[in-house]
Amino acid sequence: MSEVASRRPMFQPRVAFAAVFGTTIEWYDFALYGTAAALVFNKVYFPGSDPLVGTVLAYGTFAIGFLARPLGGAYFGEKGDTKGRKSVLVTTLLLMGLATTAIGLLPTYGQIGAAAPILLTLLRFVQGFAAGGEKTGALIILFENAPPKWRGLLTSLPAIGTGTGTLLSTGAFALVTGLLPEDALLAWGWRLPFLFSAALTFFGL
Repeated sequence: MSEVASRRPMFQPRVAFAAVFGTTIEWYDFALYGTAAALVFNKVYFPGSDPLVGTVLAYGTFAIGFLARPLGGAYFGEKGDTKGRKSVLVTTLLLMGLATTAIGLLPTYGQIGAAAPILLTLLRFVQGFAAGGEKTGALIILFENAPPKWRGLLTSLPAIGTGTGTLLSTGAFALVTGLLPEDALLAWGWRLPFLFSAALTFFGL
């Protein structure tokens, strides 16, 4: 064994936990938007359109997040090489949490007019940008810290966070839609899963 290899610290389980938990939070936030686009955003941010057109417009803003992901992966990938993986993961987690919480506080079309869907689209872009950077960073930090014989297994762990985050976001919306009447859901109830992101982000940090 080389001297460099002998000095290398053993893999720490908390690295894997941080990567998986961070990915869970990121994808809770990222997937939450899709459910809201189908159930709420077409009514509160695109109310002047035909219901079908409003849904198409809402899903159009949903797609913006996927277009932003490779940009975030490229940008934060380079930052991770130069500034360190940990700082990038913290930055992307905070960026995602702020964007998601801001969506939960965003005024509707009826309150501020056309500025509402524009701001919604911008915040969705930020979500996608952060998600691209987080997923890339989580994979690389696990790969770099894993023992060679465990790299394949450990690098696959963020996929657990992707599925878990999506399930949590679906469950959060199922809870509010099941407990609240439609008028309350459209007035304020849909905001609760987005605002819950602030607590998750704080815990994650």
